[in-house]
Amino acid sequence: MTNKMNVETVREAGLQPGKHHIEAFLEMLSAERGAARNTLDAYARDLRDFAEFLERRGKDIVAAETVDVRSYLEGLTAQGLSASTAARRLSAIRQFYGFLYTDGVRTDDPCGAIEGPRRARPLPKTLSVEEVDALLVAARLAEDGRSQEESVRIYKRARLVCLMEVLYATGLRVSELVGLPLSAAKGESRFLTIAGKGGRERLVPLSEAARLAIDEYLPLRTMRLGDSVSPWLYPSRGRQGHLTRHRFAQLLKDLATSANLDATRVSPHTLRHAFASHLLANGADLRAVQQMLGHADISTTQIYTHVLDDRLKTLVEEHHPLAAKDSSH
Repeated sequence: MTNKMNVETVREAGLQPGKHHIEAFLEMLSAERGAARNTLDAYARDLRDFAEFLERRGKDIVAAETVDVRSYLEGLTAQGLSASTAARRLSAIRQFYGFLYTDGVRTDDPCGAIEGPRRARPLPKTLSVEEVDALLVAARLAEDGRSQEESVRIYKRARLVCLMEVLYATGLRVSELVGLPLSAAKGESRFLTIAGKGGRERLVPLSEAARLAIDEYLPLRTMRLGDSVSPWLYPSRGRQGHLTRHRFAQLLKDLATSANLDATRVSPHTLRHAFASHLLANGADLRAVQQMLGHADISTTQIYTHVLDDRLKTLVEEHHPLAAKDSSH
């Protein structure tokens, strides 16, 4: 059944104006789903843009019909916006009307018959095992040319090795890595407890190499700080109190150069991708990898299986004798 409400009937029915429903929807996302501030801001912008589009058509957002949503999406395409942007806005609109339907504000969903714009999902950039090994070797040989004191150079090298080993062992997001509390590394635990997106906690196992790197780093950290107390595993004098994402990315670029790798291909996120794809290549369970990465939806993790599929195709095309024979015809 199509919802035929317009602005007048919405008001006659005693419903709140659309703006208040948007606010209620955002409050639900925050309270029930633990949505981050950036996520809430993005939803608010997208729904505000759609509401303004409807106002120009003389409608309140509560009363929109399928034809209105289709017209809005067509307008985004005409403006030259990407398919990914249109898909993101449709997702916000779809969830908003799902919320209105659940709350009994509407009796139908105007997005029910609408397919999202097709977009090619880019495969994550990753690194080979050999390339990661080269980075880890470079970390153990790293020298900080700005540091004159041998003790400072040893401390920074140990910190860098610890950062690299922990990142490759756990697949943490860079914000989770640099923001690790000191308490996470204390004791003999073979696991780290991570507070991820939306306040969701997860356990990630530590490799032997990562645990050893932490054990070698912690005494040097204590010697370096003296009596100073910091709650962070990787403290810094900056405003945040710990090593920043930007600084770690810079250190990683320097490592890539030292390891004779293309620095444009190396970032904290490519190491996270390497963690996931290397685990799956060695037979790890997809659901376990999802939990370690902290993905809310397994479809996000499944993208790594496509990376493996592409690698297998390349191997077959380059090395299989039948593939070589076919290409000669």
